[in-house]
Amino acid sequence: MVLGIGVDIIEIERVRNALERRPALEQRLFTPAEIKYCRQKANPYPSLAARFAAKEAVLKAMGVGLGSCTWHDIIIEVNSSGAPEVKLTGRAAALAASLGISKFMLSLSHAKLNAVAYVLAQ
Repeated sequence: MVLGIGVDIIEIERVRNALERRPALEQRLFTPAEIKYCRQKANPYPSLAARFAAKEAVLKAMGVGLGSCTWHDIIIEVNSSGAPEVKLTGRAAALAASLGISKFMLSLSHAKLNAVAYVLAQ
């Protein structure tokens, strides 16, 4: 059963500019594993932007705002087949449990200018 949906789109250049202007922001927004995955790519910014959009889409699917948990409480992983997955920890995990959410389905995409994430909370 679908308990919530969330979608977010962001300009890749906006993410690049923010991270270049404030390098410490990368560690605040992303886990070491997320950074490692994205930084192994020739151009990491589309993947970083997609992960940021995914974190925002997860919050929207839960029906909550940005202050509900930390950015590190929402982790975007890649499974063995290469598909993105949502893993929650801390306050995000507790919030999802209180809402009856046990699983998220996630789709990420990016093109030249934008990255988008779509999330279903089940």
